[in-house]
Amino acid sequence: MKMNLLQDVFGAQGHVTTLQECARAAIVFCWGLFLVRVAGRRIFGRWAALDIVVAIIVGSNLSRAITGSAPLMGTLIATGFMIAAHWVLAHLASRYRVWAFISEGSPITLFSEGKPSKKALLRYGVSENDINEALSQNGVENVKDLHKLTLEPSGKISVSKRNGS
Repeated sequence: MKMNLLQDVFGAQGHVTTLQECARAAIVFCWGLFLVRVAGRRIFGRWAALDIVVAIIVGSNLSRAITGSAPLMGTLIATGFMIAAHWVLAHLASRYRVWAFISEGSPITLFSEGKPSKKALLRYGVSENDINEALSQNGVENVKDLHKLTLEPSGKISVSKRNGS
């Protein structure tokens, strides 16, 4: 009786009506919100490589649960595991420099003392528009006024002005 009621509400894998898909979406939304709240604010706050990979996997995984192409309970459990693994790896990265380097990478200097690192700019695909945007957002008019321009592991470009600029 109970199993038939659950199947009536949520459907069977591969055979989901529009209403059942909506019921699955509500469960998936609540589960996702719960996991993010339990995991903490940092979970997708920095958008480092680790955050991006986990976000893609979790999103893909949960979408399959909503559409019925994957079992609902198994998918929810697997998503919980992914969030827990992310939490563990993020905490390892916050405590151990080697884990931070493996999971997030390291900052890359793009300009130093107003001079570009052409190799780094080309290697990481940073355009002149990207540089101008970072300068503009930080109130710097010219790269000659830079102490350092850094591509952070999150993908953000940080600006450090020369003293007196």
